[in-house]
Amino acid sequence: MTKRRKTRQIQLGNVKVGGDAPITVQSMTKTDTRDVQATLLEIWSLEAAGCEIVRCAVPVREAAEKLGEIKRQIRVPLVADIHFNYKLALMALEQGVDGLRLNPGNIGGKHFVQEVVNLAKDKRIPIRIGVNAGSLEKDLLAKYNGPTAQGMVESALRHIRILEDLNYPEMKVSLKASDPRMMIEAYRVLADQVDYPFHLGVTEAGTPGVGTIKSAVGLGALLSEGIGDTIRVSLSADPTEEVRVGIDILKALGLRTGGLTFVSCPSCGRADVDLVKLAKEVEDEFRGLNEEIHIAVMGCEVNGPGEARAADIGVAGGRGIGLIFKNGEVIRKVAEKDIVKTMREEVDKFIAERKAARAAAPAESD
Repeated sequence: MTKRRKTRQIQLGNVKVGGDAPITVQSMTKTDTRDVQATLLEIWSLEAAGCEIVRCAVPVREAAEKLGEIKRQIRVPLVADIHFNYKLALMALEQGVDGLRLNPGNIGGKHFVQEVVNLAKDKRIPIRIGVNAGSLEKDLLAKYNGPTAQGMVESALRHIRILEDLNYPEMKVSLKASDPRMMIEAYRVLADQVDYPFHLGVTEAGTPGVGTIKSAVGLGALLSEGIGDTIRVSLSADPTEEVRVGIDILKALGLRTGGLTFVSCPSCGRADVDLVKLAKEVEDEFRGLNEEIHIAVMGCEVNGPGEARAADIGVAGGRGIGLIFKNGEVIRKVAEKDIVKTMREEVDKFIAERKAARAAAPAESD
């Protein structure tokens, strides 16, 4: 892992982005923002999943008018997604949002941009310049014979210069494409030209299967080079899945610790249990667990405990049975039908014991 790219730091509500701040995971609601209750339910689910910044679409005035009501009932920073209409940006700012996503060159003349910047300055609200390969300016598409990394960078610089000319550097930048190679190249090129924090994403990545792969490739490549300050995984799925995948990408790169770490073996001819089915059942059982714990599912009762020695709690499947292990040592032998239930018992016990030990630690040191 190379040293992280040096960037300016901005502030969205209580969350810092850029500089030496931790890399954050964000998502976007898929509800109609005008439906406050549906939007709140989705945001609350995202918060529980570990989402740190949430964005809502604001395509019409009625949606902008609901942002304040939504903002007052959530814990994470709220970003308004604005396209073309500067008045919606002004309304969103008045409603108390923590950030704007808009492209200054696409919301009218410079005097309209000036109005938005003036109000954003008063409230110190950062703006994300969001360049997308699928919506590049016509002249850039003509110049580069279609969407290219070079065209994306040129588009981003146009929008950046507008805000710089207005003396407003409180911004972050995204250069999203559905082709991971294109987005990787674009971010690499722009990284050498500006010091603004980057929001990473492979846009329109697809369903969870292919979308997770494309996102892991695109985000993983850049993050491993020290590029990226906040990320979104764009999936055709429940937005909580986006958050889970984003967190897993950061954890796989050692950029985040804590929470659930789940590992399972790929199975082989030695397995006497349906490992794929068992792993899915165990993963589903603990999917919503936010405690820091390492859980393993192994298919071989001979090598399983040794192979998963780093796990806090795990299971090695055998013929009709499961060996439950804790810290690499076998502690129980249960029937196959009771494996998931027993895993839940042992995980809950492990977490309770750890909390008790931590609570007792200060008293013991006195």
